[in-house]
Amino acid sequence: MKLSLWVVAALSAIATAAPAQITATGTLRPKATAASPEAAAAAPAPALTRMMPDQTLVQLTPAQEISSKHIEEGQQVSFVTVGDVTEGDAVVIPRGSPVAATVTWKTGRAIGGKSGKFEVRFDSVRVRGRAYPMSGTFRQEGRGNSVGALLGAIVVTGRSAVMLPGQIVNGFTAAPIAY
Repeated sequence: MKLSLWVVAALSAIATAAPAQITATGTLRPKATAASPEAAAAAPAPALTRMMPDQTLVQLTPAQEISSKHIEEGQQVSFVTVGDVTEGDAVVIPRGSPVAATVTWKTGRAIGGKSGKFEVRFDSVRVRGRAYPMSGTFRQEGRGNSVGALLGAIVVTGRSAVMLPGQIVNGFTAAPIAY
């Protein structure tokens, strides 16, 4: 009976003492606390664990006027995001984030009422200082002048294709974005 009381007292003393951990070698060491250097070295740095999936719709607008009269194939043009892109309650891509795009195709206006046209490919969006790939293209066409073409094909030309800030187009993320 005395032995069992001693065992109960010893076990309760161990249970109320500071938590301990047993290492692989079998030695007993006090568990590292948040203030100890061991805990600081073992604690992982805060990581961004949530991800916005790829192919998320992003609404864009040109940062400046883009005209088929003044651009060339291969030229870089700038867009910005129209609104906040959210995932749940978190803003992943803030409104006004810069988007890089490339002019991939262009025709100028021509005699006979043909209008100018161009196409842009969305390359990347910059979020918190890091560029993430985007996908999607947009084609802008100028208005033709078909009535004028019927009256005098030699003199009448079509109109240049123009995109103005405020015109909304769609692009998509091409990779998950951590937040």
